[in-house]
Amino acid sequence: MDVLELYQRIQRWEDLHTEFKEQDAHSDDIAAALVAFANTDGGQLIFGVSKDRVIIGVDDADRVMQRIDQIAYHNCEPPVTVIQETIPTEQGLAVVVNIPKGDQRPYRTQRGDYFIRTTSGRRRASRQELLRLFQSVESLYYDETLVLRASLSDLDYRRFTVFFEQSYQRLLQSEQEVENLLRNMRLVREQAGVWHPTLAGLLCFGREPQSFFPYAQVNAARIPGDSLATAPSDAKQIGGTLFDMLEDTARFLQIHLPSPHIIHGFAPEQRTEIPEEALRELLVNALVHRDYTVASPIRLLIFDRRIEIRTPGALPNTVTIEAILLGAAHVLRNPTIYTMFSRAGLVTSLGSGVLRAKELLEQHAHTTLELKVVANEFVVIITRPG
Repeated sequence: MDVLELYQRIQRWEDLHTEFKEQDAHSDDIAAALVAFANTDGGQLIFGVSKDRVIIGVDDADRVMQRIDQIAYHNCEPPVTVIQETIPTEQGLAVVVNIPKGDQRPYRTQRGDYFIRTTSGRRRASRQELLRLFQSVESLYYDETLVLRASLSDLDYRRFTVFFEQSYQRLLQSEQEVENLLRNMRLVREQAGVWHPTLAGLLCFGREPQSFFPYAQVNAARIPGDSLATAPSDAKQIGGTLFDMLEDTARFLQIHLPSPHIIHGFAPEQRTEIPEEALRELLVNALVHRDYTVASPIRLLIFDRRIEIRTPGALPNTVTIEAILLGAAHVLRNPTIYTMFSRAGLVTSLGSGVLRAKELLEQHAHTTLELKVVANEFVVIITRPG
């Protein structure tokens, strides 16, 4: 950073990537600033500028820089990497602390506080933001978190037994064997001597998953025309386990999509206007890979000229739309849920579901598939033929 950029930064004042300090700022305040930048998108902490936007410089730049190094190492967990520089000005030396976006997020202060940057400064990270920080570096999978309000009685052992025996081709002999498998498959975990279901356990095999996660559902609607402003002609809130939601949502699509008869030889053959296999691939993708830290339902919208599947949450870390369409994206946001669907034969280990759906749509329905991220939703748009 040079003097001209420093003056420009002061004129714009503090934002997502910039914060100013006088040299005598408290160590806790400095640690919070370093953590916030490392947890968000990186930035610069600039010393030697007063609150009234005047450069006042620092008395001893070497002492200030040594102090920052000590705070970054001892007052931040894990230690935050910083790169420091000085800028000579007519009013004195300013010290610029460059903090890159951390690769060991989330960072916290020695006091145990997690901070993030916002456009107007910094604040403590909310629980949901903190979970996303853990997920972004794959140090925590949200589907493996405990649901402390639930007990083992909230799981349907019969449903799990049927699933296991069909998927693994092996009969279960006792309830104890079922409970051992639930533990080994990360569907239940222990805390303080008590076993509780995980999020994945409840969503896949719970008796009433929506009593704990009311947003974990599919809101399906048939909307005449092509605008959300139009009232739906039919709408349904689809709950139950993820497997229930898949079947009931597929049934909703069958009801509202025409199935013309195509003559082959002497017999008519009934086909949906859009291949069921493609729709199922896209629904499975939404249920398995959605961000369950976002308290919103999946939305299925059937318009006259398109179908939209709107999944809460942005794409997982490092995943791009281009990679998805190439079949090259295989980052698991919910590995336990994914494993259950894989064992049920509903997904493959190749991460090619969306690509396969795209090819089916183009080859058999002569229609198109579009993917985009809009306002923290991953949106799949299928153009309806005709």
